[in-house]
Amino acid sequence: SEQMETSLLPHYMIVGELALTGAVRPVKGILPIALRAQKEGKRGILVPRVNAHEAAVVRGIDVIPVQNLREAANFLEEQVSIPPCKVDLANLLGHVTDMDLDFSDVKGQESVKRALEIAAAGGHNVLLIGPPGTGKSMLAKRLPGILPPLTLDEALETTKIHSTVGLMESGQALVTHRPFRKPHHTASDAGLLGGNVHPSPGEISLAHNGILFLDELPEFRRSVLETLRQPLEEGKVTISRAAGTMTFPASFMLVAAMNPTPDGKMPDESRCSPREIQNYLGRISGPLLDRIDLHIEVPTVPFDKISGMEAGESSEQIRQRVIAARNIQLRRFAQSKAIMSNANMSSRALKVCCQLDEASLDLMKQAMAHVGLSARAYDRILKVARTIADLAQQEHIHSDHVMEAIQFRELDRQIWT
Repeated sequence: SEQMETSLLPHYMIVGELALTGAVRPVKGILPIALRAQKEGKRGILVPRVNAHEAAVVRGIDVIPVQNLREAANFLEEQVSIPPCKVDLANLLGHVTDMDLDFSDVKGQESVKRALEIAAAGGHNVLLIGPPGTGKSMLAKRLPGILPPLTLDEALETTKIHSTVGLMESGQALVTHRPFRKPHHTASDAGLLGGNVHPSPGEISLAHNGILFLDELPEFRRSVLETLRQPLEEGKVTISRAAGTMTFPASFMLVAAMNPTPDGKMPDESRCSPREIQNYLGRISGPLLDRIDLHIEVPTVPFDKISGMEAGESSEQIRQRVIAARNIQLRRFAQSKAIMSNANMSSRALKVCCQLDEASLDLMKQAMAHVGLSARAYDRILKVARTIADLAQQEHIHSDHVMEAIQFRELDRQIWT
C-alpha cells in the first residue's frame, strides 16, 4: 500500500499469518520457505517468533523474529534493531535425548534381535511373523533406538516434510530422531501415499529417513499395500492432482508385523480352513513379499526367559555395531549420492560389492531350487549377506554370511506354499 518508506523491503522475505489484532501467527512449512529465501539470495526473512528456531537452521540468511505487524514495520523502517535468531546445529544433533524404549527390556527373542540388528545395519525391510503376544510390536518400536543418528542433511530433509504438514512442535528447530510412523490398517491410499486437493505428504513420506511400521499387515486393503511397491523401489512418491503434480521423498525402512493365520496360530496348528488361511495370506502379494528382505519368525517366549532376571543387551550396545557397519557402507558408496546403505544398492553396485566364492554360489543355487526364490529375492539375499559381512567387519562375503541371509527367506516356503 506504499505506506512505508524503506530500502530493506526488497532484501527480506516476510512470512506469517496476520491476525485482526495485528499479531503475527506461526505458519506451516517455514523451513522450505526459508530455504527458498536463501536460494533467491535474500538477506533475511521475517518470521513469527514461534517459527524462528526452525527457520534459523538455514545458513546464510538473517532470521528476524517478530510478534506483530508494528514490530515488523519498525524493523523494516530501521527504527528498531532486532537480533537475528541463531541455533547451534551441531549441538542440536549432538545432544539427542535417549529414547525410553530399550532392547534390554525385551525378554528372550535373541534370534529376532539379531535379525533386527542386521536390518538396521543395512537399512533392510522386515516382516515379523508370529502368534499374538510374542512381542512383535514391542520389538518394532525399539528398532529406531538402534538406528544411526540422523545426519544434518537427513535432519533437514525430514524437518522440511514434517514442517509442511504442521508436525513441528512450538519452538522446535529440527527433527533430530528418525521418524517412526504407524498408520492404522484402515488407512486409505491417499493417507499412505499422500494426497488431498493440493498434493501433500502421506505416511510414507513422513517416515522418510526412518521407519514405516505396518502392524497387522494382512488387515490393510490389498490395493493400499500394492501402492507401496514403487516407493520401496524408488525411494520417492509422485502424487498427481488437479492442482498439480508433486514428488516427495519416501526412503524408509518398512517394518511389518502379522499373525501367520487368521486365528494367530502357525499353519500346522490353526483351526482355520485351508481356504481361510489362503485368503488371509493372499492379501500380501508375491511382488510385495519379494521387496521385504528379512522374513522373521517371532516365537512364543519360554517361561524361564520371561521369569528370568537377566537383562539383554542395551539398544546402545547394538547401535554401536550398527553404526560401525553403516560407516563401512558410507565409505563403500562414497562416490554415489544415491546409495546410502546396502539395501538400496543398484544392480551395478551389487555385482561389484557382492561377489561370491564357489561355496556361496552353491548355497545360493540350492536355495533358489529349494525355496523357489525370484530373481529379486536372490538380489535381496545378496544385499543381506553383504550387511552380515559388514557387521562381522569382513571385506568379502563368505558362505556363513550367505547361509544366515538365506534363513531369513525360509518362511516363504513354510507359510506361503
